[in-house]
Amino acid sequence: MTDIAPFFAPDGPLAQAVPGFAVRPQQLEMARAIADAMDQRQVLVAEAGTGTGKTFAYLVPALASGGKVIVSTGTKTLQDQLFERDLPLVRAALGMPVTIALLKGRGNYVCLQHLERAKSEGRLESRADVGYLETIARYARTSATGDRAGLAEVPEDASVWSLVTSTRESCLGNECPHYKDCFVMKARKDALDADVVVVNHHLFFADVMLRDEGVTELLPNCNTVILDEAHQLPETASAFFGDRFATAQVVDLARDTRLEAAAHAKDFPELTEAARAADKAAKDLRLVMAHDSGRLSSDEARRRPGFGAALDTLEKALERLRAALDSQAERSEGLQRCAERAAELLAGCERWHRALDEDAIYWVEVFASSLQLNATPLSVGSIFRKQVTGQARAWILTSATLSVRGDFSHYLSELGLDDAVTYCWDSPFDYGRQAVLYVPEGLPDPNAEGYTQAVVDAALPLIEASGGRAFCLFTSLRAMRLAADKLRSVFEFRGLPYPVLMQGESSKTELLTRFRALGNAVLVGSQSFWEGVDVRGPTLSLVVIDRLPFAPPDDPVLQARIDRIRAGGGNPFMEYQVPQAVITLKQGAGRLIRDERDTGVLMICDPRLVGKPYGRRIWQSLPPMRRTRVEAEAVAFLADERGGG
Repeated sequence: MTDIAPFFAPDGPLAQAVPGFAVRPQQLEMARAIADAMDQRQVLVAEAGTGTGKTFAYLVPALASGGKVIVSTGTKTLQDQLFERDLPLVRAALGMPVTIALLKGRGNYVCLQHLERAKSEGRLESRADVGYLETIARYARTSATGDRAGLAEVPEDASVWSLVTSTRESCLGNECPHYKDCFVMKARKDALDADVVVVNHHLFFADVMLRDEGVTELLPNCNTVILDEAHQLPETASAFFGDRFATAQVVDLARDTRLEAAAHAKDFPELTEAARAADKAAKDLRLVMAHDSGRLSSDEARRRPGFGAALDTLEKALERLRAALDSQAERSEGLQRCAERAAELLAGCERWHRALDEDAIYWVEVFASSLQLNATPLSVGSIFRKQVTGQARAWILTSATLSVRGDFSHYLSELGLDDAVTYCWDSPFDYGRQAVLYVPEGLPDPNAEGYTQAVVDAALPLIEASGGRAFCLFTSLRAMRLAADKLRSVFEFRGLPYPVLMQGESSKTELLTRFRALGNAVLVGSQSFWEGVDVRGPTLSLVVIDRLPFAPPDDPVLQARIDRIRAGGGNPFMEYQVPQAVITLKQGAGRLIRDERDTGVLMICDPRLVGKPYGRRIWQSLPPMRRTRVEAEAVAFLADERGGG
């Protein structure tokens, strides 16, 4: 095994190549533990507090190992950062001739076939989309990768993207006329040839479960899998180890069938009629739930008038469409693919309708214009463990938030990794000097009417003391919007010069760019801003969290898991709900102090943190900040730090 220590030495290659590099004992210990796990093909679960430098701690052993390594991240943003910045930097510093590759899901690459079809059909929703399509076409002619991330001129949420990217179902594979120039195929070839491949969790799990081409091809030759932001794995695994059937998939299939029929089966009108019937049946099922939103249990959905009949109608419509497509499939590759999709969708509809899997949770999610039927495993532990133990290789799972007071039992149980090697390294930051945890007195119960107003009122003196420069994080979109409205009203009334930025009004990237540029803004966000956000320096000095982030008790997946724990004689609140809340809260709290020069106040408004027996367990899991319940102390800390800066 390669000796890792020299790479991290004060006069070593990292110190010479990385501006501001400082030797951190925790980082070296972590790198050694990872190198050892890689050498012995172990499963290592490692929590590394903010500032440990975990990225370098796993990249150095990964590059020094000499074997093939897959690195998976929680977000495409971090994926791009690793590939474009961190990996080239470490590779150059170590002087190791390893090849690296970036692999994303096919929806992240321009599909030349779909682009050509979109240009010829002209099915665009707006004048802006016409311009976006031309921009994408120019990009496709000059880009080496076809990666959407390289085209900032077209917004991430532009509807035109769905027309110029493919899905597993709509891809023509090697029958595509653009197969030789396909960006997806090129990315996969590069990944197969590379020593280190960077993917993201969604691609990793989707690929492994669906046995699509890509990550599944990489795994057999892989010596090590490194899963960064590993706190996301239980939820991501639950999504992909389950089963999903969406009305939007039926609508897309019906559209593609009509297009293929017009081109290759004009003499068979039944095909077009069957496609129209399936399209109508899918939309009618969504209309049954017209007054619903969010998540509902299967039982709740089935109690809605007309739901069962509408689902029956959709199933029959899919059967009719499948039969029609089967009879015409040999006339074109496109019709053949549509036939395969119809068969898959029919099977998915039937599986959900009959709910035959006793170890699955059946539920419905209602979106603005579609409906998704889900079957989620009660537990992903046995399924995930099977993936991990299927072949001898090292698995490294790391994040800043995996344990509850250093106890990994909840996390390990969720993933079926009870025998994994675990380590926990505290942050090197001086939290006692750098930060204050403030829990205000006198706030009502979080479920009381007017609670959000009380949170805003309590936060205002601190926002003024910090000169804006605040994140206000809420556990619901409703509370977020209410708080943003109230803050704007108060700032305007008092003549306070603090711009309010709210999640949803612009992209996450744009909001963060504006927040950093303004220097006195208050960003009001919900789930999107609890993690994966890095604002360093004096621009952010206050993080306000409205309440402890317990999952909604009416969530059907949560309720089913609670029922199972209770049926087994356990205490679901302490065994499941509290640990989940701790991990989420640690993520939110982690937005405040991002480097050794940062200072600020973490304000957690929920009185349960100090008033309930479980509250102690929660706050003991947070970084060791100075604690106070006195507003004047928190205000004085902010004022002093602001004055000193």
